[in-house]
Amino acid sequence: MTESDLPVVQLTPGRWGDPAHPVDLPAAAVDALKHLGVRRPAGGTVDPVDRPGLAADQLAFLTGIVGAEHVSTDLDSRWAHTRGYSTTDLLRHRAGDTSDLPDAVVYPATHDEVAALLAGSASVGLAVVPYSGGTSVVGGLAPSRRFVTVDLRRLDQLVELDEVSRTATLQAGVRGPAAEALLAEHGYTLGHFPQSYEGASIGGYAAARSSGQSSAGYGRFDQMVVGLTLATPRGTIEVGRAPMSAAGPDLRQLVLGSEGAFGIITSVVVRIRPRPTERHFEGWRFENFDVGLAAVRRLAQDGPLPTVLRLSDEVETAVNLADPDVLGGGSGGVLAIIGFDGPYNQATADVLTAAGGENAGEGPGETWRVGRYRAPYLRDPLLDEGALVETLETAAFWSRIPALKAAVTEALVAALSETPPLVLCHISHVYETGASLYFTVICAQSDDPVAQWRTAKQAANKAIADTGGTISHHHGVGTDHREAYHAEIGPLAVEALQAVKHTLDPDGVMNPGILI
Repeated sequence: MTESDLPVVQLTPGRWGDPAHPVDLPAAAVDALKHLGVRRPAGGTVDPVDRPGLAADQLAFLTGIVGAEHVSTDLDSRWAHTRGYSTTDLLRHRAGDTSDLPDAVVYPATHDEVAALLAGSASVGLAVVPYSGGTSVVGGLAPSRRFVTVDLRRLDQLVELDEVSRTATLQAGVRGPAAEALLAEHGYTLGHFPQSYEGASIGGYAAARSSGQSSAGYGRFDQMVVGLTLATPRGTIEVGRAPMSAAGPDLRQLVLGSEGAFGIITSVVVRIRPRPTERHFEGWRFENFDVGLAAVRRLAQDGPLPTVLRLSDEVETAVNLADPDVLGGGSGGVLAIIGFDGPYNQATADVLTAAGGENAGEGPGETWRVGRYRAPYLRDPLLDEGALVETLETAAFWSRIPALKAAVTEALVAALSETPPLVLCHISHVYETGASLYFTVICAQSDDPVAQWRTAKQAANKAIADTGGTISHHHGVGTDHREAYHAEIGPLAVEALQAVKHTLDPDGVMNPGILI
């Protein structure tokens, strides 16, 4: 099965993934959690309690643009659009916390309808939060004031396919699997497969500078974008009339990663490539993380790069591989995964061998590929059992990676000392000059797991800043990373972004409190 064969999943409130295909924890995993002090919490999910929503003039404004049938004010629809899918989001959902409940959900069908909504929102006192997939894990859907959600699911078309230039124009509401299926009909792929693929969408990819598992071969999503259209409260901006230009600063880069703070991205022009006719995945064993890191860096800097390249540390390798024989008789070490969209490249394998790698065969590679999109489903049953499980990520130059990994791990262990954690880490995105680090943390929940994680995350953020990493490689800023992001770029850069915000959104109706 390839990504274009996967269905679009309609996510349910408070739990990740397809509700028709939940994942149960193996009995051995439940038993292992006990060694971390995990105990199933008492009580259950609390139902949300509604609160007053729109005023009559606000409702009339919305229905006048999109029609009454495309404005939802019922509690179920609004609750389904409350926050995203971070662990703290899920925990607050379970507690029935409606503090970020939208007052309505609006479903425009065209760019012009989106533009009209934004142009008139201030006149009726509405703030607006764009929503395409809803998969934010950094508080990107929880603004600082009452708001309505603009759900882009009806903007779901492949608008144009330029086979000569190999570009495609996709509306922002096209979900990941739908985009691949639309392009596959013409023999093409986007090649963008983040772990949120089942739920995420084109607009969200652009707004948050998404990265996918095949970034070594296809690049990050922002590297795929050659043009886009942005609706703002003051009008429309269209950028990208040529693949590259020296006509001033590249305004595409100002919109990419803007997280709805300046406006709503309604369509994106992306580079596409022919669909591969074959794919290969395999695992490689290295003695330890440092040896594996050197091997991965050699490929990133000197090539030849595979399409997929990732390296797990010792803890993640041990946790993810239930069968130690996969790595050669339980001899330990770390596991790298390489994948090729297209013919197998023996030269890549030769580099890994010369760097101390041992080919573990297709088994671990295929296990990873097949289970790639099921892994996030494990978080909900882990939370059910009383475990706290969450992720964070960063990136840095190669020379800083070892110190950064050690500092973040130590900060998390110290902050969670009362509930000693497992801290897993891997590299999944590489560049000539550096790489990303992605951490997974598992421990027992305290009496207040939301505060527990926020304390740990604050400690990790400080460690990232102190050792020269960026606060986010691909999750984005939202509200969770806003203060750390401001410290990272400095007050003058923040002031410049605020000036852009004031120009495009003078009344502050767009995703208030997000990013800036």
